[in-house]
Amino acid sequence: ERKEGKRHGKGTYTYKNGDKYVGEYKKGKIHGKGTYTWADGRKYVGGFKEDKKHGKGTETYPDGSKYVGGFKEDKKHGKGTYTWSSGDKYVGEHKEGEKHGKGTWTHPDGRKYVGEWKEDLKHGKGTETDKYGNKYVGEFKQGKMHGKGTYIHKFVGKYVGEFKEGKKHGKGTETDKYGNKYVGE
Repeated sequence: ERKEGKRHGKGTYTYKNGDKYVGEYKKGKIHGKGTYTWADGRKYVGGFKEDKKHGKGTETYPDGSKYVGGFKEDKKHGKGTYTWSSGDKYVGEHKEGEKHGKGTWTHPDGRKYVGEWKEDLKHGKGTETDKYGNKYVGEFKQGKMHGKGTYIHKFVGKYVGEFKEGKKHGKGTETDKYGNKYVGE
């Protein structure tokens, strides 16, 4: 349909480059529910606002990766689930296209992080478990253990104390698997 010479209502538009949109228009812009398929194999099904992905939607990628969740101004925003073709999965909050807020990242090999994110990095309080079952519970800064935390190694023992840029640093107590204890800086 057309209104005042502009696309309006439901329609299909095929672009010269091979992209295709099927859905709703408002005053000449993609607006409402629709499906946009890119020539490279990407596909988005969901809401649009003034030519941008907006609201709830599903975006699939040529490699098999998939995102289901919120969008704002063409970027992932709000709650959503991103599943990579590798088997990695993130379930949580996004802001302006990045992991931001609370979320859980799981890997097929058993690694897992549950906690806070900022600008796509682990940041704030969280729990990280490696593929062997060793666990860190504490503070993160820019993707690394930083601040107060507890690191439990299944076979070696436990460290409770301070971390800096991913390493033990400052005051802490280390207890080995036999119960021997070291307290220091």
